[in-house]
Amino acid sequence: MLYLWVKAFHLAAVIFWMAAMLYMPRLFVYHSSAEPGGELEAKMVEAEAKLNKIIMTPAMLAAFIFGVILIGYNWPMPIWLMGKLTLVFGMMGFHGYLSKTRKLFAAGERPKSEKFFRMINEIPAIVIIIIVILAIVRPF
Repeated sequence: MLYLWVKAFHLAAVIFWMAAMLYMPRLFVYHSSAEPGGELEAKMVEAEAKLNKIIMTPAMLAAFIFGVILIGYNWPMPIWLMGKLTLVFGMMGFHGYLSKTRKLFAAGERPKSEKFFRMINEIPAIVIIIIVILAIVRPF
């Protein structure tokens, strides 16, 4: 029964983390087109900081902690789980990239174009589809 509770909290944390990972690049799109020093830029800096601090990072940490507990139930680690973990660590790296980019925007920089942020907005969606397939279908 404890396993199901841990799994439920893991899934909830992943949903919050992925929602934030999909939303942050969208905020960067708006931020890229905002007038430097303007009111919209100030709002974007505030929204990005809150999203990162209140939702994105805590959700990632919760998903990771509950995931580590779930690995204990799936030991030794099957191949599908190794593939999933590889993608999860990739998403954690992407999370770090978004956090670094947020800091650059907050410092008044424009690290990439609006088009670039529109493109990378698709990365979390594609990766989460593969992760869900690995976790549910377990093809390996």
